[in-house]
Amino acid sequence: RAYSKTKHTKAEQNPKPPPQASRAPPAMAPNLSKATDDLLGDVAVDGLKQSPRFTLKGKDLAVDGHPALLDVPANIRLTPASVLVSAAEVAGATDGSFLGFDAPAPESRHVVPIGKLVDTRFMSIFRFKVWWTTHWVGTAGRDVENETQMMVLDRTADRPYLLLLPIVDGAFRASLQSGEDDHVALCLESGSSVVKGSVFRSAVYLHAGDDPFELVREAARVVRAHLGTFRLLEEKTPPPIVDKFGWCTWDAFYLKVHPEGVWEGVRGLAEGGCPPGLVLIDDGWQSICHDDDDPADGAEGMNRTAAGEQMPCRLIKFQENHKFRDYKGGLGLGGFVREMKAAFPTVEQVYVWHALCGYWGGLRPGTPGLPPTKVVAPKLSPGLKRTMEDLAVDKIVNNGVGLVDPEHARELYEGLHSHLQASGIDGVKVDVIHVSLYQKL
Repeated sequence: RAYSKTKHTKAEQNPKPPPQASRAPPAMAPNLSKATDDLLGDVAVDGLKQSPRFTLKGKDLAVDGHPALLDVPANIRLTPASVLVSAAEVAGATDGSFLGFDAPAPESRHVVPIGKLVDTRFMSIFRFKVWWTTHWVGTAGRDVENETQMMVLDRTADRPYLLLLPIVDGAFRASLQSGEDDHVALCLESGSSVVKGSVFRSAVYLHAGDDPFELVREAARVVRAHLGTFRLLEEKTPPPIVDKFGWCTWDAFYLKVHPEGVWEGVRGLAEGGCPPGLVLIDDGWQSICHDDDDPADGAEGMNRTAAGEQMPCRLIKFQENHKFRDYKGGLGLGGFVREMKAAFPTVEQVYVWHALCGYWGGLRPGTPGLPPTKVVAPKLSPGLKRTMEDLAVDKIVNNGVGLVDPEHARELYEGLHSHLQASGIDGVKVDVIHVSLYQKL
């Protein structure tokens, strides 16, 4: 399934702020403006205040005194992790450093070289589609892919493993890509033409260690303490579904999912000795229309939509479509869920799919019973334009998304989720979250 399913959580406040750094707000909400502004008072702009392990040695970025990136430009800055994160709070803070830069003028997007990578094996994760990442390896800066999200340089006889982790710096998100003459380039963009910046101090986190697995774990702890926008797995209570065998209807039915088919699928799994504990009813249960359909005529776009062609459709009601609404003469989605759980006791949870904006094309404007909606034309950022072409992205960009005004967003989710809860649905899979990455004009 080529759809992103990431759920973002908020972090607890760091109880002891670093010396001289501004205290984070008491709420758990992300503080997207603190990073660069707070650092300017703590770090010399010439980059001389550095991590014990990371140094700018001449024109090279060195780890434990041994070069890792060569010919580092003069505008690159290093900030010891201990300036932002107390080593007493987070083990490994002394093994890291934040990397940033000074730009000649404020812009909404910057691409700057951070140093040459030559004859050094690396492994990385890059975004090859808007919603998919995959593994990539190489030995030089020219091998780095666009939208690289994480990069680990192999250790040598002289230095340990080195992690380069692009993060967020204020309102800007970072990624790595190849530059000229084997330089690794840092791409930093806000996604909005009105949000600009020229001074950055924490766009990439660097971490060194002898164990590549612990390297990543330690880096995550430091970044978590610095950003305060997420929690680590050991700090969370995973939902019960992670320990259950689940079945998703997508590959079995695609958009043609219907109650009888779901029932037969669950029965087949149970009779085969693999009874599911979770059933996920994927895309195909909602009431949608194409823009040229007339909902008053009872037309439902799902009747004439094939997989891959549903993206232009828009949601016209919170309730399920006729396939589930007409179950057993009108018992609806709720009746189907109750009977399925009663017939198959192992099924403890039933989830359904929906898109972040309601459906792929959002909501249909002017539809009675739905919050105020406006069709907005999405725009891909330059970085996302360089990912692999995809039918879903093309159709969303070409047809626009029916977005609910932020002031009415609660009405969208309360309306949708309250109906699902009343129908016995236990949770949702929120899809198409990549629309939040589209560039804002």
